[in-house]
Amino acid sequence: MVQLDFSKSADGLIPAIAQDWKTGEVLMQAYINEEAWKKTLETGVATYWTRSRKKLWVKGESSGNIQKIKEILVDCDLDSVIFKIEQVGGSACHEGYPSCFFRRVEKDGSLTIIEERVFDPKEVYGK
Repeated sequence: MVQLDFSKSADGLIPAIAQDWKTGEVLMQAYINEEAWKKTLETGVATYWTRSRKKLWVKGESSGNIQKIKEILVDCDLDSVIFKIEQVGGSACHEGYPSCFFRRVEKDGSLTIIEERVFDPKEVYGK
């Protein structure tokens, strides 16, 4: 089995990009540690390490919008991965958008929302 290099960062985390397996759209970026990597391989569902809560995080465990792994790409240094995923429920973003990259920076520096919300986070997360 491939051994990723988690030693390059002090906290043992490496970037993981979630990409739609059909369209190639980048949906989100998160981090994995060795435990999240093993869990992802074991279950076939994207599992990350949440830096804010400092624990494993199965994407979609609260919303039901899980990410089924279709393919995994590893970079040349073995310290970054791309999860090509099937996004269940149509939303990768905790704010209810299909992608976490739902805003475009305009020439004046302002942000414009460029996607439609799939769900209301207040209804899903109660926040």
